[in-house]
Amino acid sequence: MVATFPIVIEDMSLDDIDGVQELVAREGGHIVGYAGLWLMVDEAHITTFAVHPDHRRQRIGERLLVRVFEMAAALNAEWLTLEVRASNLAAQKLYEKYGFRRAGVRRRYYSDNNEDALIMWTERLRERPVRDRLAKLKAELQETG
Repeated sequence: MVATFPIVIEDMSLDDIDGVQELVAREGGHIVGYAGLWLMVDEAHITTFAVHPDHRRQRIGERLLVRVFEMAAALNAEWLTLEVRASNLAAQKLYEKYGFRRAGVRRRYYSDNNEDALIMWTERLRERPVRDRLAKLKAELQETG
């Protein structure tokens, strides 16, 4: 039997610096996902977002994304934005589920293979439809564990 631990989403601590320098998701003592966010005036930009390949399809990314929305709101951001690989259809689907829409393309954005990035934006975070969508999706996540 393999021991499993609940996934915990939390702010990064000083002890996490060697593993990652962002918001982290843990299973036991291991980092299994992370997200980074910075605020520029009134735009919250998701700078990095990843879930370890062995832990995908467990809704860790969704839980991280909910926390990013909460952090952006706490920072009084008007919008959230990000870039995503053009080939990463699973990530695009997740972002679209949470209200991100395509707004443009950054050609040859990724230096490892010169892949294009899609630029995605939310509607205004303070708008009722955005808040209602987030509340509904967060409630569904909590129901499923």
